[in-house]
Amino acid sequence: MDLFQSYNSLDDLDTESKYLIHKAKEATQFAYAPYSKFQVGAALLLDDNSVVVGSNQENASYPLCMCAERVGLYSLGNTFPEKKIMKLAVVAHKKNHKELTLAAPCGACRQVLLEYEQRQKAKMEILFLSDQQKWLKYLSAASLLPYSFSADSLIH
Repeated sequence: MDLFQSYNSLDDLDTESKYLIHKAKEATQFAYAPYSKFQVGAALLLDDNSVVVGSNQENASYPLCMCAERVGLYSLGNTFPEKKIMKLAVVAHKKNHKELTLAAPCGACRQVLLEYEQRQKAKMEILFLSDQQKWLKYLSAASLLPYSFSADSLIH
């Protein structure tokens, strides 16, 4: 079974995925990235077709920064805890540039995505641009983080 699908261009994706990527790109305008100048946006498509967005938020004390994916996920958890995430798109670009660049979720975001997927007992698709400028659609958060840490890891 394939863990992901690869697309050569945005035009090759389905309409829903293109829309979600567009919403993620819109979210980059709210990024607070004065240090990295790397603006990231995430958009989550929910089971009722509503969209929740997040953008990265930096801090001079770097460990206090928050990725766009987690801003969106935590906003969802606080606002719509009963809704399921069907799909998440994440995009990034340098400040004052329109071209999108690689925006794979970091390890911490992958862990949080996985736990949300486990909580909702349903897979979510994850879309991002690869370093070869291809769009990747992962079919589950679990496929991004093999050998993951979970609640089961806490049981002795």
